[in-house]
Order: sequence, then C-alpha cells, then structure tokens
Amino acid sequence: MERHFDAELKELHKEILKMGALAEEAIFKSIEALKNRDKNGAQEVIDTDNRIDELELAIDERCIDLIARYQPMAGDLRFITTGMKINAELERIADLAVDMCQRVLELTDKPLLKPLIDIPKLSNIAQKMVRDSIDSFIKKDVDLAKTIVLSDSQADELRNRVQEELVNDYMARDSSTASRAVPLLLISRHLERICDHATNIAEDVIYMVEAKVVRHHLEELG
Repeated sequence: MERHFDAELKELHKEILKMGALAEEAIFKSIEALKNRDKNGAQEVIDTDNRIDELELAIDERCIDLIARYQPMAGDLRFITTGMKINAELERIADLAVDMCQRVLELTDKPLLKPLIDIPKLSNIAQKMVRDSIDSFIKKDVDLAKTIVLSDSQADELRNRVQEELVNDYMARDSSTASRAVPLLLISRHLERICDHATNIAEDVIYMVEAKVVRHHLEELG
C-alpha cells in the first residue's frame, strides 16, 4: 500500500511540474506575441488555456482522491494540500497570461508606443520566479522559497517604473497615446501579479516543510 502511495505522489509531482511548465510557457509566449505584435501567437495562448484548466481539475481530483484513499498524515498531508494550493496559483498565472494576450490583441494593429525594455525584464523575472517556486516545491527547498519571497520587491519596482513612464511621459503629455499606453500598463500589472502568485507558492512551500506561516510576516524568514 505504501509503495502505491509513493508512486502516486510521484505522479502528482509530474503533473504539477507539467502545470508549472505550461504556465511559464504561456508567460513567455505572451511577451513574444507582444514584442512581435503577433496576433496568431496571442490567440494561441488564449485558445490553449482550456488545456490548463482541464489539468488543474485533474490535479485537484488526484489530490482529493489521495487524501480519501490513503488518509495521509503530517508531512504527506501538507504536501498534498500544498499541491492543491499551488495548482490553483498556477491556473491563475495562466489566466493572467491570457489577460496579457487579450491586451496584445488590442495592440497588434498599432505601432508600439515605445521600445520594450522594462516589460521584457519583468517577464523574465516572472518566469524565473514561477520556475523556481515549482522547483522549491518539488525539492522541498526552503532556502530557494525564501529567496523567491524576498525577490518580489524587484518585480514591484519594475512595475512602478513602467507605470510612471507610461503615465507621466506619455499619457499626461498626450492623451491620444492612451489607447497604446493602457494595454502596456495592464500587461505590466499582470506580470507583477504573476510574481505575487509565485511568491504565494513559495510561502506555501515554507509552510509545507517547516509548518511556519510567513505570509504577511516576513520577519519569520530570518
């Protein structure tokens, strides 16, 4: 019985890794579509979101089934329940990638307002935080999880920089730029929210391993 349970936990590992890879890929494709003003690329991300939604439901069902059949205790129970939380965070990340692509579709027939510098940087941070958060879960790596939590401020700073530039240097000076500036502003906010979800995953990993709640209590990271 125990060997069957371990094998099923490994399958849960694989499914969450797959979910994380799909979410990270959706972020990457969204920003590539933005950079290239690629309508088809943006639509592809939107159209494949159902696949991620279906995987989220399958992972949730697996977790509930594992709890019902094996009645795990302590660390195993925390692992499964954390997997359910992470699954939900990854689905929200994928939804934000869809939101970004919808903004991209608003821009594909318009010239870019400005060269894209900070938004791709923010996207790289978001992708890394998502990838590292999943790694910290699979490896039960608390140190990596703590690094992710503490790095979220970097994403906030970049988002603020994008916002200030678009509002102060463009929209405030020329209101006609709003139709091109607002979608970029929203994309930066979506990326910052993705980083927040990755941080939530990292905080859940810390709880899973150490049974310590650090959300809203960064002093606990010491």
